[in-house]
Amino acid sequence: MTISQILHDPSLEMTGKDVAGLLEAAPAIRPGTRVNVTFLANEDLQMRVNASKTVLEQGFIPVPHIAARRLRSQDELDESLAALQAVGATKNIFSVGGDPAEPFGPYEDSLAVIKSGRLQEFGVEHVSISGYPEGHPDIPDDVLWKALKDKSAALKDAGLGSTILTQFLFDVDAAVAWIEKVREAGVDSLIRIGTPGPAGIKRLLSFASRFGIGANAMIVKKYGFSLTNLLGTAGPDKFVTDLGERLTPEHGEVGLHFYAFGGLKATAEWIRDFTAKQEA
Repeated sequence: MTISQILHDPSLEMTGKDVAGLLEAAPAIRPGTRVNVTFLANEDLQMRVNASKTVLEQGFIPVPHIAARRLRSQDELDESLAALQAVGATKNIFSVGGDPAEPFGPYEDSLAVIKSGRLQEFGVEHVSISGYPEGHPDIPDDVLWKALKDKSAALKDAGLGSTILTQFLFDVDAAVAWIEKVREAGVDSLIRIGTPGPAGIKRLLSFASRFGIGANAMIVKKYGFSLTNLLGTAGPDKFVTDLGERLTPEHGEVGLHFYAFGGLKATAEWIRDFTAKQEA
């Protein structure tokens, strides 16, 4: 697989508060790009709906997040989906468990939302689900793997398209090994590997610590920055290059999902410029 192939259709992530950042970044983003709109506890439904509407108006594809454990009832799920459908933003969604240790309502995980049958009622056609190449700090590996296989099977049974969208990481070895394990499990969905956009090294390490991402000296050196220079910035040039060179057709369909830790504009411009170099 070439670097250009894994970069041909990257997706991005924003929050409901990032509308101004999206508008600033829009000239650098390829039309038709998928833009995930996260479900944060400090952002209300209208904020997420407005962000999804803006994504669509800018010529991109909104992928709003539905956080299962934050939903207090089926009525709240229906209200969220109806509001998103009203602005044309339910064709693609991301179904995630969410942060609360205990569910606020009837949905204990994203599988429960998928199996509820409510998604199809509001025009959902394609569902992204989570992947964790380096595990999850609060969930055992065997539980993660069972959930991945169960969700993939449930989406197939429901006739819905699926994408596995992973947590970000710095380690190409971990990414490739995990992709191989997914394929060995018989899951053939598109995999989007979570990739940090260019950002300050301190900021990247802060997010890594928060989400249990491997960031020891050996890993970050392979990624392209040093723990002794925390005032600098780092981009994913080496990570993307190495990943593209390691992947083969046997790894199936693999793309990239960018977390814009250094801002949407910086991330979008990096994607545009790096892609142009590969095509030159």
